[in-house]
Amino acid sequence: MGTLHDRMQADIRIRRYSPCTEKAYLRCSFHFARHFMRSPADMGEEGVRSFLVHLVEVVKVSVSVQKIYVAALKFLYGVTLNRPEVVERIPWPKLPKTLPDVLSPEEVAQVLGAVTAWKERLVVTTAYAAGLRIREACGLTVRDIDRSRNVLHVRSGKGNKDRFVMLSPVLLESLRAYWRATRPQGPFLFPGKDPARPVCPETVRKALRRAVSQLALPKRVTPHTLRHSFATHWMEAGTALPVIQSLLGHGSFRTTARYTHVSTHAIA
Repeated sequence: MGTLHDRMQADIRIRRYSPCTEKAYLRCSFHFARHFMRSPADMGEEGVRSFLVHLVEVVKVSVSVQKIYVAALKFLYGVTLNRPEVVERIPWPKLPKTLPDVLSPEEVAQVLGAVTAWKERLVVTTAYAAGLRIREACGLTVRDIDRSRNVLHVRSGKGNKDRFVMLSPVLLESLRAYWRATRPQGPFLFPGKDPARPVCPETVRKALRRAVSQLALPKRVTPHTLRHSFATHWMEAGTALPVIQSLLGHGSFRTTARYTHVSTHAIA
């Protein structure tokens, strides 16, 4: 895409979108241009529709992936090319209303215990214990631990929002033991190969996948499964939904309310 790529990247950064969103939007726009071997500036609504049909019927992408492509193309034409009329009639895909898998406390203990690498095990343990997204857990720094108030400071979470989450005494002691033993260089609690950068979330996902493959669990387990389990366990313990919403950093109450459908206590 050349110059158009640079313009779109600048538009994304001016709006302070996250690096993940930037990467996804640019990747989707590149695939769109490569599919037709033409600049998006030379195409219109029919080209966008044809490409999306190709993704659905030929490539068979998931609904969530299709949604990212729609968002990227709406940004490309609506903002960078200033031709919003091209995409104004492009519909958002209807997301299926599925329920997340949730682990029992015993299954959580099994999963966490099966992760052999200390750093990766502590990342997923922190993600579960504080209800963090995996990127939030990876990006924690030493200064984010507030021992006097028993909270973790999550900085620039989804939507570029900060929030505080609980820091249990058990988790704090585990983090202390890890820090005393490893003395990580740089600002990050869980540094990657480059101490100036945090451990890559994909590294943690791979460690978790290896651990789960050794267990006979019938459920699909990802780092986000631990976050779902955190929310469900706290709801079953009687915690009010607004509190859980704040801990998870949800912008919409409806997002948090879906945990009432996976809580066996609520159903009973």
